[in-house]
Amino acid sequence: CRQPMLYQGMLSQSPVESSIRAKLLQALQPVHLEVHNESSMHAVPRGSETHFKVVIASQRFAGLPLLQRHRLVNEILQAELAGPVHALSIQAKTPQQWEENQSVSQSPGCLGGSKHDPHMATKLGSQG
Repeated sequence: CRQPMLYQGMLSQSPVESSIRAKLLQALQPVHLEVHNESSMHAVPRGSETHFKVVIASQRFAGLPLLQRHRLVNEILQAELAGPVHALSIQAKTPQQWEENQSVSQSPGCLGGSKHDPHMATKLGSQG
């Protein structure tokens, strides 16, 4: 059984990642929260905070369809989504769903290219 990851890695968090974590903790009081900066997997400069994955389990999601759960998270993070965050992958579960299935899906690929794309790797070579 996985232990709650509410505060994992907080000392090394970047400003946007810290803001995402703090807002979700305050608004949704999750029993499980993971915030992953996935920017390094995409065609952005090193150190960027543009692509994130959030895995969250909160009782606030009980009775809400998946679309409403995503809208709730998006509303909470509207400032980040209007600013530095280009892509946000959300896995929103109730605590019961999390207990039954703690698997975490891979985030979808970036339509703007990724570092694994040979054409983008050449472009990124001059940035880092």
